[in-house]
Amino acid sequence: MATASRVPVHIVTGFLGSGKTTLIHSLIEQKPVDEKWAILVNEFGQIGIDQAMFDQRDDVVVKGLPGGCLCCQLAFILQAALVNLLARSKPDRVIIEPSGLGHPAGLLDLLRGEAFEGVVVVQDIIATLDPRRLDEARVREHETFLDQLNMADAIAITMGDQASTAQHQQAEQFIGELWPPRKWTHTLKQGTLPVALLLESGQAQQEGQPAMPAEHQALAASPSLEGAFFDFPPLPDQPQQQTASALGYTSTGVRWHPSERFDLDRLAAWLGELPAAARVKGVFHTDNGWKRLNRADGTLSAENSAWRQDSRLEVIIPDEQAASVSLPPLLTHPVA
Repeated sequence: MATASRVPVHIVTGFLGSGKTTLIHSLIEQKPVDEKWAILVNEFGQIGIDQAMFDQRDDVVVKGLPGGCLCCQLAFILQAALVNLLARSKPDRVIIEPSGLGHPAGLLDLLRGEAFEGVVVVQDIIATLDPRRLDEARVREHETFLDQLNMADAIAITMGDQASTAQHQQAEQFIGELWPPRKWTHTLKQGTLPVALLLESGQAQQEGQPAMPAEHQALAASPSLEGAFFDFPPLPDQPQQQTASALGYTSTGVRWHPSERFDLDRLAAWLGELPAAARVKGVFHTDNGWKRLNRADGTLSAENSAWRQDSRLEVIIPDEQAASVSLPPLLTHPVA
Protein backbone atom coordinates (compact mmCIF):
# COMPACT_ATOMS: atom_id res chain seq x y z
CA MET A 1 0.00 0.00 0.00
CA ALA A 2 1.32 3.48 -0.80
CA THR A 3 2.81 5.50 2.04
CA ALA A 4 0.31 8.32 1.42
CA SER A 5 -2.60 6.03 2.33
CA ARG A 6 -1.06 4.97 5.64
CA VAL A 7 -1.48 6.84 8.92
CA PRO A 8 1.82 8.43 10.03
CA VAL A 9 2.89 7.37 13.52
CA HIS A 10 5.41 9.48 15.43
CA ILE A 11 7.31 8.15 18.45
CA VAL A 12 8.54 10.71 20.99
CA THR A 13 10.95 8.88 23.27
CA GLY A 14 13.25 10.09 26.04
CA PHE A 15 14.28 9.37 29.61
CA LEU A 16 12.28 10.19 32.75
CA GLY A 17 11.60 13.91 33.13
CA SER A 18 13.14 14.92 29.82
CA GLY A 19 10.15 16.96 28.62
CA LYS A 20 8.32 14.58 26.27
CA THR A 21 4.81 15.59 27.38
CA THR A 22 5.66 19.30 27.22
CA LEU A 23 6.97 18.84 23.68
CA ILE A 24 3.79 17.05 22.62
CA HIS A 25 1.68 19.82 24.16
CA SER A 26 3.59 22.33 22.04
CA LEU A 27 2.92 20.30 18.89
CA ILE A 28 -0.80 20.07 19.67
CA GLU A 29 -0.97 23.87 19.99
CA GLN A 30 0.46 24.14 16.45
CA LYS A 31 -1.64 21.34 14.95
CA PRO A 32 -3.05 21.98 11.47
CA VAL A 33 -6.74 22.79 11.85
CA ASP A 34 -7.73 20.21 9.24
CA GLU A 35 -6.03 17.28 11.02
CA LYS A 36 -7.29 15.03 13.80
CA TRP A 37 -4.62 13.56 16.06
CA ALA A 38 -4.51 10.62 18.43
CA ILE A 39 -2.05 10.60 21.33
CA LEU A 40 -1.09 7.32 23.04
CA VAL A 41 0.72 7.95 26.33
CA ASN A 42 2.46 5.11 28.13
CA GLU A 43 3.44 5.47 31.79
CA PHE A 44 5.75 3.37 33.88
CA GLY A 45 3.58 4.12 36.92
CA GLN A 46 0.33 2.43 37.87
CA ILE A 47 -2.09 5.34 38.17
CA GLY A 48 -2.08 7.11 34.81
CA ILE A 49 -1.18 10.76 35.28
CA ASP A 50 -0.32 11.84 31.75
CA GLN A 51 -3.83 11.42 30.39
CA ALA A 52 -4.95 13.93 33.02
CA MET A 53 -2.23 16.33 31.86
CA PHE A 54 -3.96 16.92 28.50
CA ASP A 55 -6.97 19.19 28.13
CA GLN A 56 -9.96 17.67 26.33
CA ARG A 57 -10.35 18.65 22.67
CA ASP A 58 -12.57 17.44 19.83
CA ASP A 59 -9.66 17.25 17.38
CA VAL A 60 -7.21 15.43 19.69
CA VAL A 61 -7.94 12.01 21.21
CA VAL A 62 -5.76 11.05 24.17
CA LYS A 63 -5.44 7.49 25.46
CA GLY A 64 -3.40 6.61 28.54
CA LEU A 65 -1.69 3.22 28.88
CA PRO A 66 -0.29 3.05 32.43
CA GLY A 67 0.97 0.18 34.51
CA GLY A 68 4.13 -0.98 32.76
CA CYS A 69 6.45 -0.64 29.80
CA LEU A 70 4.80 -0.19 26.40
CA CYS A 71 7.55 -2.02 24.53
CA CYS A 72 7.21 -5.26 26.46
CA GLN A 73 4.62 -5.59 29.26
CA LEU A 74 1.88 -3.65 27.47
CA ALA A 75 2.51 -4.62 23.85
CA PHE A 76 -0.77 -6.58 23.67
CA ILE A 77 -2.71 -3.66 25.16
CA LEU A 78 -1.02 -1.17 22.81
CA GLN A 79 -1.97 -3.22 19.78
CA ALA A 80 -5.61 -3.40 20.87
CA ALA A 81 -5.72 0.30 21.79
CA LEU A 82 -4.18 1.42 18.50
CA VAL A 83 -6.46 -0.80 16.41
CA ASN A 84 -9.45 0.65 18.30
CA LEU A 85 -8.26 4.24 17.88
CA LEU A 86 -7.64 3.87 14.16
CA ALA A 87 -11.05 2.27 13.61
CA ARG A 88 -13.16 4.56 15.80
CA SER A 89 -11.42 7.93 15.76
CA LYS A 90 -9.87 7.71 12.27
CA PRO A 91 -6.99 10.09 13.12
CA ASP A 92 -4.86 11.72 10.46
CA ARG A 93 -1.78 11.32 12.66
CA VAL A 94 -0.76 9.34 15.76
CA ILE A 95 1.84 10.35 18.36
CA ILE A 96 3.06 7.70 20.80
CA GLU A 97 4.88 8.69 23.98
CA PRO A 98 6.52 5.64 25.57
CA SER A 99 7.43 5.62 29.24
CA GLY A 100 10.67 7.33 30.19
CA LEU A 101 12.00 3.84 30.93
CA GLY A 102 10.55 2.35 27.74
CA HIS A 103 12.80 0.84 25.09
CA PRO A 104 11.62 1.63 21.52
CA ALA A 105 12.72 -1.73 20.03
CA GLY A 106 9.62 -3.71 20.95
CA LEU A 107 7.35 -0.83 19.96
CA LEU A 108 8.95 -0.64 16.52
CA ASP A 109 8.63 -4.40 16.06
CA LEU A 110 4.91 -4.16 16.80
CA LEU A 111 4.26 -1.17 14.52
CA ARG A 112 6.20 -2.75 11.66
CA GLY A 113 4.62 -6.15 12.19
CA GLU A 114 1.81 -7.94 10.43
CA ALA A 115 -0.98 -6.35 12.48
CA PHE A 116 -0.28 -2.86 11.06
CA GLU A 117 1.20 -3.73 7.68
CA GLY A 118 -0.17 -1.29 5.12
CA VAL A 119 -2.04 0.62 7.85
CA VAL A 120 0.57 2.83 9.55
CA VAL A 121 4.00 4.17 8.66
CA VAL A 122 6.54 4.97 11.39
CA GLN A 123 8.01 8.44 10.89
CA ASP A 124 11.27 9.83 12.27
CA ILE A 125 11.71 8.87 15.91
CA ILE A 126 12.28 11.94 18.08
CA ALA A 127 14.23 11.62 21.32
CA THR A 128 14.21 14.31 24.00
CA LEU A 129 17.46 15.06 25.82
CA ASP A 130 17.82 17.18 28.93
CA PRO A 131 21.53 18.22 28.84
CA ARG A 132 21.72 18.14 32.64
CA ARG A 133 21.16 14.38 32.69
CA LEU A 134 24.57 13.80 31.10
CA ASP A 135 26.08 14.91 34.41
CA GLU A 136 24.39 12.00 36.21
CA ALA A 137 26.34 8.75 35.95
CA ARG A 138 23.25 6.67 36.80
CA VAL A 139 21.39 8.13 33.82
CA ARG A 140 24.32 8.55 31.44
CA GLU A 141 25.25 4.88 31.78
CA HIS A 142 21.68 3.54 31.75
CA GLU A 143 21.25 1.19 28.78
CA THR A 144 17.73 2.38 27.98
CA PHE A 145 18.79 6.05 28.08
CA LEU A 146 21.57 5.35 25.57
CA ASP A 147 19.42 3.18 23.30
CA GLN A 148 16.63 5.79 23.19
CA LEU A 149 19.12 8.28 21.76
CA ASN A 150 20.87 5.77 19.50
CA MET A 151 17.56 4.71 17.94
CA ALA A 152 16.37 8.27 17.38
CA ASP A 153 16.37 9.84 13.92
CA ALA A 154 16.30 13.31 15.48
CA ILE A 155 16.94 14.83 18.90
CA ALA A 156 15.11 17.63 20.67
CA ILE A 157 17.22 19.28 23.36
CA THR A 158 14.87 20.22 26.18
CA MET A 159 15.13 22.24 29.40
CA GLY A 160 17.52 24.53 27.50
CA ASP A 161 16.94 27.54 29.75
CA GLN A 162 17.80 25.44 32.82
CA ALA A 163 21.09 24.02 31.51
CA SER A 164 24.44 25.80 31.61
CA THR A 165 26.54 26.66 28.57
CA ALA A 166 28.95 23.85 29.49
CA GLN A 167 26.05 21.36 29.72
CA HIS A 168 24.79 22.44 26.29
CA GLN A 169 28.27 21.99 24.85
CA GLN A 170 28.51 18.55 26.42
CA ALA A 171 25.13 17.59 24.91
CA GLU A 172 26.13 18.82 21.46
CA GLN A 173 29.38 16.85 21.66
CA PHE A 174 27.49 13.73 22.78
CA ILE A 175 25.01 14.03 19.90
CA GLY A 176 27.80 14.75 17.44
CA GLU A 177 29.45 11.43 18.28
CA LEU A 178 26.31 9.40 17.47
CA TRP A 179 26.44 7.40 14.25
CA PRO A 180 24.87 7.69 11.82
CA PRO A 181 24.37 11.45 12.26
CA ARG A 182 20.90 12.54 13.35
CA LYS A 183 18.68 14.10 10.68
CA TRP A 184 18.29 17.17 12.88
CA THR A 185 18.93 18.48 16.37
CA HIS A 186 16.78 21.30 17.72
CA THR A 187 17.04 23.15 21.04
CA LEU A 188 13.56 23.89 22.29
CA LYS A 189 12.68 27.43 23.30
CA GLN A 190 10.11 27.49 26.13
CA GLY A 191 9.37 23.83 25.47
CA THR A 192 8.24 24.39 21.87
CA LEU A 193 9.22 22.25 18.89
CA PRO A 194 8.27 23.67 15.45
CA VAL A 195 5.48 21.47 14.13
CA ALA A 196 7.05 21.49 10.66
CA LEU A 197 9.75 19.15 11.97
CA LEU A 198 6.98 16.65 12.70
CA LEU A 199 4.83 17.18 9.62
CA GLU A 200 7.75 17.08 7.18
CA SER A 201 9.52 14.08 8.71
CA GLY A 202 10.41 11.02 6.68
CA GLN A 203 10.31 7.34 7.57
CA ALA A 204 12.26 6.15 10.59
CA GLN A 205 15.55 4.36 10.01
CA GLN A 206 15.24 0.62 9.51
CA GLU A 207 18.80 -0.61 10.03
CA GLY A 208 21.20 -0.81 12.95
CA GLN A 209 18.58 -0.70 15.70
CA PRO A 210 19.69 -1.95 19.15
CA ALA A 211 18.05 -5.14 20.39
CA MET A 212 15.73 -5.05 23.38
CA PRO A 213 17.83 -5.30 26.58
CA ALA A 214 17.62 -8.41 28.76
CA GLU A 215 15.72 -6.55 31.50
CA HIS A 216 12.96 -5.65 29.05
CA GLN A 217 12.92 -9.15 27.56
CA ALA A 218 12.30 -10.52 31.05
CA LEU A 219 9.33 -8.16 31.48
CA ALA A 220 8.00 -9.16 28.06
CA ALA A 221 7.92 -12.77 29.25
CA SER A 222 5.32 -11.78 31.84
CA PRO A 223 3.13 -9.25 30.03
CA SER A 224 0.47 -7.19 31.71
CA LEU A 225 -2.98 -8.06 30.36
CA GLU A 226 -4.84 -5.21 32.00
CA GLY A 227 -4.07 -1.54 32.39
CA ALA A 228 -4.44 0.22 35.73
CA PHE A 229 -6.25 3.36 34.54
CA PHE A 230 -9.49 3.28 36.54
CA ASP A 231 -12.79 4.59 35.18
CA PHE A 232 -14.25 5.36 38.61
CA PRO A 233 -12.72 7.43 41.44
CA PRO A 234 -12.13 5.98 44.90
CA LEU A 235 -14.61 6.70 47.69
CA PRO A 236 -14.13 9.77 49.93
CA ASP A 237 -11.56 9.18 52.69
CA GLN A 238 -10.47 5.96 50.96
CA PRO A 239 -7.50 6.83 48.72
CA GLN A 240 -6.20 4.08 46.46
CA GLN A 241 -2.46 3.44 46.37
CA GLN A 242 -0.38 1.17 44.14
CA THR A 243 3.36 0.53 44.08
CA ALA A 244 5.45 -1.38 41.54
CA SER A 245 9.16 -1.79 40.80
CA ALA A 246 11.03 -2.63 37.59
CA LEU A 247 14.14 -1.59 35.66
CA GLY A 248 15.73 -0.11 38.80
CA TYR A 249 12.90 2.29 39.62
CA THR A 250 9.88 2.21 41.95
CA SER A 251 6.61 3.96 41.16
CA THR A 252 4.03 4.90 43.76
CA GLY A 253 0.63 6.11 42.60
CA VAL A 254 -2.29 7.42 44.65
CA ARG A 255 -5.83 8.53 43.73
CA TRP A 256 -8.41 10.47 45.76
CA HIS A 257 -12.12 11.28 45.40
CA PRO A 258 -12.58 14.60 43.53
CA SER A 259 -14.39 16.20 46.49
CA GLU A 260 -11.27 16.04 48.66
CA ARG A 261 -9.19 19.21 48.57
CA PHE A 262 -5.52 19.82 49.28
CA ASP A 263 -3.58 22.75 50.70
CA LEU A 264 -1.54 23.81 47.66
CA ASP A 265 1.27 25.48 49.62
CA ARG A 266 1.78 22.49 51.92
CA LEU A 267 1.59 20.14 48.94
CA ALA A 268 4.25 22.10 47.05
CA ALA A 269 6.46 22.19 50.16
CA TRP A 270 6.31 18.40 50.54
CA LEU A 271 7.08 17.84 46.86
CA GLY A 272 10.07 20.15 47.22
CA GLU A 273 11.46 17.96 50.01
CA LEU A 274 11.54 14.80 47.88
CA PRO A 275 14.95 13.58 46.64
CA ALA A 276 16.18 15.39 43.53
CA ALA A 277 16.02 12.13 41.53
CA ALA A 278 12.27 11.78 42.15
CA ARG A 279 10.06 12.25 39.06
CA VAL A 280 6.67 13.59 40.15
CA LYS A 281 3.45 14.34 38.32
CA GLY A 282 0.04 15.06 39.80
CA VAL A 283 -3.33 16.67 39.32
CA PHE A 284 -5.04 17.90 42.48
CA HIS A 285 -8.23 19.57 43.67
CA THR A 286 -6.67 22.27 45.85
CA ASP A 287 -7.80 25.22 47.93
CA ASN A 288 -6.74 27.28 44.89
CA GLY A 289 -8.67 25.26 42.30
CA TRP A 290 -7.65 22.27 40.19
CA LYS A 291 -3.91 22.23 39.48
CA ARG A 292 -1.47 20.17 37.43
CA LEU A 293 1.86 19.73 39.19
CA ASN A 294 5.03 18.60 37.47
CA ARG A 295 8.44 18.12 39.11
CA ALA A 296 11.59 17.10 37.26
CA ASP A 297 15.20 17.51 38.43
CA GLY A 298 14.00 19.24 41.57
CA THR A 299 12.05 21.97 39.73
CA LEU A 300 8.29 22.17 40.42
CA SER A 301 5.78 23.80 38.09
CA ALA A 302 2.04 24.28 38.56
CA GLU A 303 -0.73 25.26 36.17
CA ASN A 304 -4.49 25.22 36.03
CA SER A 305 -6.13 21.94 35.05
CA ALA A 306 -9.42 21.08 33.38
CA TRP A 307 -9.27 17.56 34.85
CA ARG A 308 -12.08 16.87 37.33
CA GLN A 309 -12.32 13.07 37.50
CA ASP A 310 -10.16 12.65 40.62
CA SER A 311 -6.95 13.83 42.27
CA ARG A 312 -3.93 11.65 41.48
CA LEU A 313 -0.20 11.55 42.16
CA GLU A 314 2.66 9.55 40.67
CA VAL A 315 6.17 9.43 42.17
CA ILE A 316 8.91 7.51 40.32
CA ILE A 317 12.21 7.16 42.14
CA PRO A 318 15.35 4.98 41.99
CA ASP A 319 14.90 1.81 44.02
CA GLU A 320 17.65 2.67 46.49
CA GLN A 321 15.82 5.89 47.48
CA ALA A 322 12.27 4.53 47.46
CA ALA A 323 12.29 3.58 51.17
CA SER A 324 12.82 7.24 52.09
CA VAL A 325 9.50 8.34 50.54
CA SER A 326 6.30 8.14 52.57
CA LEU A 327 3.02 9.99 52.29
CA PRO A 328 2.66 12.85 54.79
CA PRO A 329 -0.58 13.52 56.74
CA LEU A 330 -1.63 16.18 54.24
CA LEU A 331 -1.98 13.42 51.61
CA THR A 332 -3.48 10.71 53.79
CA HIS A 333 -5.95 13.24 55.26
CA PRO A 334 -6.61 16.10 52.82
CA VAL A 335 -8.18 19.35 54.01
CA ALA A 336 -11.98 19.41 54.16
